[in-house]
Amino acid sequence: MLEFWEQIETHLIAHSQTYLVGSAHASVADVVLGLIVAHVATVGNLALPPQTHRWCRTVLHQLHDLVRFRTIPGWITHGLVPLNRIAPWLTTLPEGDDVSGISILAAAIPKPVPTAPAVASVPVPAPSEPAPVPPTAPTPVPTTTLTATIADASGNAILEKLTEFALEHEVYDHKASSTAEELVANVPLPDTESHTKNLFLKDKKHGLFLVTVRPNAQVNTKELGKALKLEGKTNLRLADAAILDQVLHVKPGCVGPLCMALTNPDDLENKVTLVLDQDLLSQYSHVHSHPLRNDQSVKLTPDALKSYLDQIKVTYVTLEFPAAADGAAPTGKAPANRPPATKTEKAPKAKPAAAATKSVAAHERKGGKKGETLLALQWKKSENFPAWYSDVIVLSEMISYYDISGCYILRPWSYKMWELIQVWFNAKIEDMGVENAYFPLFVSQDRLEKEKDHVEGFAPEVAWVTRSGEGDLARPIAVRPTSETIMYPAYSDWIKSHRDLPLKLNQWSNVVRWEFKYPTPFLRTREFLWQEGHTAHATFEDADATVMEALELYRGVYEDLLAVPVVPGYKTEKEKFAGGFRTTTVEAYIAGSGRAIQGATSHNLGQNFGKMFEISFQNEKGESQIPWQTSWGLTTRTIGVMVMVHGDDTGLVLPPRVAPLQVVIVPIISKKLTPEQADPYCLSILADLKKAGLRAKYDDRSAYNPGWKYNHWEQKGVPVRIEVGPRDIEQKSARVVVRHNSDKEDHPVEGLGSLLRNMMDVIHDAMFTKAKDARDAHVVQVTDWKDFVPNLEKNNLVLTPWCGGEHQEWEETVKEKSRAESLLARGEEVEDEKTATSVAAKTLCIPFAQPELPAGTKCIASGMEATCWVLWGRSY
Repeated sequence: MLEFWEQIETHLIAHSQTYLVGSAHASVADVVLGLIVAHVATVGNLALPPQTHRWCRTVLHQLHDLVRFRTIPGWITHGLVPLNRIAPWLTTLPEGDDVSGISILAAAIPKPVPTAPAVASVPVPAPSEPAPVPPTAPTPVPTTTLTATIADASGNAILEKLTEFALEHEVYDHKASSTAEELVANVPLPDTESHTKNLFLKDKKHGLFLVTVRPNAQVNTKELGKALKLEGKTNLRLADAAILDQVLHVKPGCVGPLCMALTNPDDLENKVTLVLDQDLLSQYSHVHSHPLRNDQSVKLTPDALKSYLDQIKVTYVTLEFPAAADGAAPTGKAPANRPPATKTEKAPKAKPAAAATKSVAAHERKGGKKGETLLALQWKKSENFPAWYSDVIVLSEMISYYDISGCYILRPWSYKMWELIQVWFNAKIEDMGVENAYFPLFVSQDRLEKEKDHVEGFAPEVAWVTRSGEGDLARPIAVRPTSETIMYPAYSDWIKSHRDLPLKLNQWSNVVRWEFKYPTPFLRTREFLWQEGHTAHATFEDADATVMEALELYRGVYEDLLAVPVVPGYKTEKEKFAGGFRTTTVEAYIAGSGRAIQGATSHNLGQNFGKMFEISFQNEKGESQIPWQTSWGLTTRTIGVMVMVHGDDTGLVLPPRVAPLQVVIVPIISKKLTPEQADPYCLSILADLKKAGLRAKYDDRSAYNPGWKYNHWEQKGVPVRIEVGPRDIEQKSARVVVRHNSDKEDHPVEGLGSLLRNMMDVIHDAMFTKAKDARDAHVVQVTDWKDFVPNLEKNNLVLTPWCGGEHQEWEETVKEKSRAESLLARGEEVEDEKTATSVAAKTLCIPFAQPELPAGTKCIASGMEATCWVLWGRSY
């Protein structure tokens, strides 16, 4: 054996090879010998020569990466060494200097070696061959070979747990399936086995529930509440994707009972109750469930599933669920995924637990119109606004979800909108004399905490860096929640004289605010993009003029670019920027949800930050003075507000000035019009559109028919679509379809670019007027408290007399009193404190445009003499 060992070392040195047989990959021989060598060396504590040690570790690494998420059937059953033995070998494999003096005891080699036959039968791809692609046939193929490509499963906590617990299971790849219906269609199973349907439900009073049933089971949430013996009134609803991400750390369409391992047992506020279908555990030999991804499933026995749940210390409830009525489609969807688009009649209640109120097969979309993309929105804006919003931004390709809660990927369609806002804004601030700069992402703890009120305002949201590599930092470093404390020490160095003023800088950057409430893409995220302007001035008047100038730009972004009406005004003392002197704001209204949202703010910081950061200058008389400062910021929240205000049940409706594409040309290809005939005509139209300064595209894709393209571009919100058919070419015309109102008109192609250029302004004005009318219809004046909450319940913004923004205690009184009365009116006992929105009213602003206030008018809350009108509402 010693001679053979020496031959390995000599061969590796002589041929300068990584493997004994394979070149780019380990061969079967490398794998078998590597396992034997590792076992013998570890058991006998025998040091391996350097090249042999390197070879053995390389083979083990490759083997570990390939099989750590797979279980070879029969491996554990027959008492063979668990595959998780490989990981310890990687760290404990002894290494020596050379081959001399190595003693290998033959007795140390087990006979027979149990691992060799099992692994030797597993083929490894030759270096020149690509890894085999999993079969596309619907029948699941258990992955029992090392040929499966599983690099993208690296770090899958669920699969690691199953291996760690030594539970017999099989993992297989299949076509991505986000719903139970899709899974049943894509991966047929024997009658003795079952997929799972999973619903992640939320009740404000009773918390969160993960319900796992067989695909054909019916789930009636009212009966479910009774079966779980939940006290009082229950209102179990599908939780949205943000809650799913926050609590289970999984994306829509990828949920199953296995992901309960990712819940935090110490987070009592987000405790999840697991409810299992009794038939899943008693009527089937195997259960199949997603391991955090919807293109892969795990097959395991009910006993293995129960053992898994026991070992992760998850208690569960088992209930009986009736089957769907004969002929009914399998009901339910992966939690927080796109819900059904149409409604079916409820099936009779066979047992307590029962039928989903909405059900449809995956192929049954709204109306089933010819040419539909099968990706139509499945919630109506008026029925479930949060779910509709989530559908719109995903299906229109604006965002993708990310594996860190509260962080999202901005896809090119939405990022282009942000770029268009940047272009407009940069031109405006350049006219103000503002220059762009960039400051670091990190801020020291000393600097952040220098301004007491400021840090207290941001403290709950600050993210801290505490480690570097394997070591702890001497002092934690904050990731910027805003940049005052980063920029102003530099201002202290740069500003010495009145000649250095005004100093006007802007930066486009990202900031991190670690929101604890459930995030909403664009509106409330842990990382977001923004611009922040920071200026310093010799006088208060000059600073205040800049504040108002910046606020006017924000009004312009919303009204002149996004066609969203806003209310400009002052924030109250309670709502102003922490550490600042006075805050101004523009407030928008979302008619679909009946909520207001802060659009952007511009702050007069006074001299407070100048004092804290020792910023001073000498005036013309040689006197030392503190400058007056401003800060003002606009975020990617603007995009979310625009979507919520203008979107409809088809998808996005984009204002032309921020639409990535303003016009799309779609040829109607048929036997009467070939691509060769359509191309010259359409390309000439495209050239005319671009010459007119329009962002336009000719959709000449041959893989999609015209109906599919219509739906696709409508969903993405393109303001105008041009349709070109054979008759249009004959008549030298084109059909123009307007997205926001569905108007269709035929126009000559001559001068079409100029006509559509002017039409963009008409579309913008019409969209703005529609949004303003919807907002104005929900703004009411109230002078008596008895009318306050009833108007909130009507989704109104309420303008009331007020004793002054400095009376913070009365704001808190109104907030708590309105919450209590709203809950009473709704028949609810408590409010879900974890949600990002509340039924309580808050002050939005003291509008600049003040209605007449008759003498003697009393404040609606305190009864004191009113000094102004203040706008209240429920807010994001």
